[in-house]
Parts: sequence; structure tokens; C-alpha cells
Amino acid sequence: MSSGSFQFVAFVIGVLLNIVASAMAIPAAVDYFAHNSEWRGFAAAMALTYYVGLSLMEANRGAPRRVSLRTGFLLTSLSWAIVTVFAALPLVLCSSRIGFADAFFEAMSGLTTSGATVLVGLDDMDPGILLWRSMLQGIGGLGIVAMAMIMMPFLRVGGMQLFHSESSDISERPVPRAFHVVGLTALVYVGLIVACGVALVVAGMSPFDAANHAMAAVATGGFSTKDASVGFYRSLPVEIVLIVFMTAGSLPLVFYARLAMNWRRAFLRESQVPVFLSVLVLAIAGVAFLRYRTGDVPFLLALRESAFNVTSILTDTGFASTDYAAWGDWANAAFMLLMFIGGCAGSTAGAIKIFRWQVLFRSMGHQMLRTLSPHRVAVVRHQGTPLDDETVGSVRNFFFMYVLTWAALSTGCMIAGMDYLSATSSIAQGMANAGPGLGPLVGPAGSFKDVPVAAKWLISAAMLLGRLELTTVYVLFTAAFWKD
Repeated sequence: MSSGSFQFVAFVIGVLLNIVASAMAIPAAVDYFAHNSEWRGFAAAMALTYYVGLSLMEANRGAPRRVSLRTGFLLTSLSWAIVTVFAALPLVLCSSRIGFADAFFEAMSGLTTSGATVLVGLDDMDPGILLWRSMLQGIGGLGIVAMAMIMMPFLRVGGMQLFHSESSDISERPVPRAFHVVGLTALVYVGLIVACGVALVVAGMSPFDAANHAMAAVATGGFSTKDASVGFYRSLPVEIVLIVFMTAGSLPLVFYARLAMNWRRAFLRESQVPVFLSVLVLAIAGVAFLRYRTGDVPFLLALRESAFNVTSILTDTGFASTDYAAWGDWANAAFMLLMFIGGCAGSTAGAIKIFRWQVLFRSMGHQMLRTLSPHRVAVVRHQGTPLDDETVGSVRNFFFMYVLTWAALSTGCMIAGMDYLSATSSIAQGMANAGPGLGPLVGPAGSFKDVPVAAKWLISAAMLLGRLELTTVYVLFTAAFWKD
């Protein structure tokens, strides 16, 4: 790679660090006015982050602005990793109880909107730290949508080239089209957060808790201000509001712009949406039925618990209203499967995503037809558009890499000292950015605090790999990438 590429990457990372440093001023102010000394930790982290960010910008101000394919891969991977390091600084400087491995884990979980946490005692924690965790999810969620709309189609990762023309029916401006749509979806994103926050206040939450949960819900992140998560409130209205906005966050944000223009065409254009909603309803019904038959609980309670927790896991949010891992082995199997499905492309949700499952199932049907009739012409289509072999192959390769990565990292966690269920579910939730794992150690009633340090680093890697769609990171470790 040329030196100009490295200069461009360094300049952009400097810009991102300045944005993160500016965001630190908000929790610092909250702690200052609450008379908490933790504001000094935020101030120190902010100063250091500004210093590094401004230095990178100044040193690389003359960098070329042309982005090549390899520059895009390097920029995407390095920016997420480096921003996470600096986002972790307030957690280290504000409390001697948090080591760097834990702080990095928490910051990575926030920025990738995973929702897994190593922190306990959230109920009594200073507001600045709680707000910073939620802000990381809010910032990360918007970054995820922007990345899915601009970088991933450009990098042609895992079939995301299908969304190269995502903005073609919204903006008429040819050059700044992608940035125009990102700006539009940012407004939608902020609007959803505000609407969710207001609805939660009406449902009975305090304004501070409502703001934190609103950012986590729309970003499908799952950080709560309570150790018991949403179960602390024992409120049906709160759960209903969060179900609505977790679902809203897992739909393509550009879908809302289309919905405002022509709702009939919006559903035709986004075949992911009806499929995702159908899967959600069927999953809730199935889990509710099994919970009712095996749990000796009233049907309406089974439906309420299932609706909230299935929505949380399928949308990869990570909130919990009860310890669903204690429902039985069938629940562990069902929720593990739901972790792998995920939401729609172009949303803040993670995992394999609905559009890839659509392509895989259609490709499987196409292969069966060709087996029965070798000379029959059968074309794999998505949303009415024929897919070329490269796109279908990209989706298949992504699925293979996903399963292989899950198996390898799970094995690493077991070597580090975790039991089978905790290890496999921790990596599954990490790659799906889904929040809690399964079992007594990392389940919805526990945290990742007591996970071995080596396993925490592996789970952090799983969060990054899952969020960046695997190939974006793996390609950096090939010899061909670094050859001129």
C-alpha cells in the first residue's frame, strides 16, 4: 500500500477521535453538575483523545482524498479498533475498579451495539459512566448504518454489494447520493431515539433512564442502567415500548424514508422487512407455546415474557426481562438459534442478517432444481433482481466463515477455562452483537465480569469481527493485501 493510503487512514481516524472526544464532554458535564468527582476522569480522557486526534489530523492534512479498495478495508478495521481504545479511557480513568481489558470489552460492546457487560452494581453507579455506555451504543449504531450504506457495498463484503443502489429511489443527486441518504437516515435514527425516550417517560421511567434505554433500544444495543435490566421495572408498558423500538431499530433505516414516500412500494422494495417480521411473530408464538407447556405459567405471562425476550434476542439487542436461560434446555437451543438470524441489512442489528438467509435458502432451492433437472435454467433472485454467481458465492463464503469463526473462538474460550455452553453462547452473542449469553455465568441473570481475561479478549474480537462482517478484518491478514 502507498504512504498516501496510510496518511488518509490516519487523517480520518484523527477526525473520528475528535468526535469521540467531543462526546465525552456530555457525561463529564453530567458528573460535574451531579457533584461526582468522576468528571475528572472524563476530562483527562477527553484531553488525551483530542491531543491524539488533532495530532493525526495535522500530521496528515495533505493526505490524498482518493479511497481505494484496500484503503477502505484498512480504514474500516483500524478505525473501529482504535476508536474503541480511546472510548475505553474514561472507564479506566474514572474508576480504579475497571482494568483495561474490562474497559476495552465494555467499550467494544458499546460501539458494536452488543450489550454484553462486565460491570455490576449499575443501580448505584455514577450517571456519567452509565450515560457514556449508552452514548457509545448510540454513536456506534449510527456508525453501523453509515458503514452498511457506504463502506460495505463498496467493499463487496458478504453479499452487501446488493445494496450499492440503496439510495437510488430517494436522492436524485448522483455524486453525494450516499452521503445524502446517510444524513436522511441519521435524522430518522435520532427521531426514533427521541420518540422512544418520550414514550418510556410516559410509560413510567425516569427521564435519565428513558434516555439511556432509548439509545440502547434503537441502536439494538441492550445496555441498561440496572443490573436486572428491564426486569427491574416489572412494567408491561415499558416492555411494549421497547419491543416496538427494538423492532424499529432492526429494520433498514432507509425503509422509513421509503415508507413516507410510498408505503406500498416500500414493502415491495424491502423484502427483508415482511420476512423479518414473519420470523419474529413465529418465533414469539413458538417460544410462548413451549414456555406455557413446560413452565407451568399462565399463557398471558408466557406470551409477555416470550414477546419481550425473543424480540430482544432476534433483534440482537440484549435487554432481558427475566432469566430465560433457566427455562430449560429447549430455551437455550431456541435462543442460540435466534442469535444467528439477526435483523435486516441497513439496520443496527447484527448476526448473519435476513437477506443472507433469503439468498441461502433460494440458492439451496436452485441447487435442488439443478440436481433434478441438470439442463433447467433456474436463476437465484433477491427482491426480483437476478443474482450473479459472485454475489451468491459471497453470501455462501460469509456463512462458512461465520460458522468456522464461531467454532474456533468458542474453542479458544473453552481452552481459556469457560464451560461449553458459556463459551459457545458468548462467542455467538459476540459475533451477533446480541448481549447476554446463556448459562449461569454469562446469561441474562449474570455478566461477563468473571470470564477469564483471555476469553474476554476473544469475545471482544468476536464482537469486532461480527460487526465488520468478518472479511473486512480477515483480508488484512493476507499477504496479497500488503503487496503493491
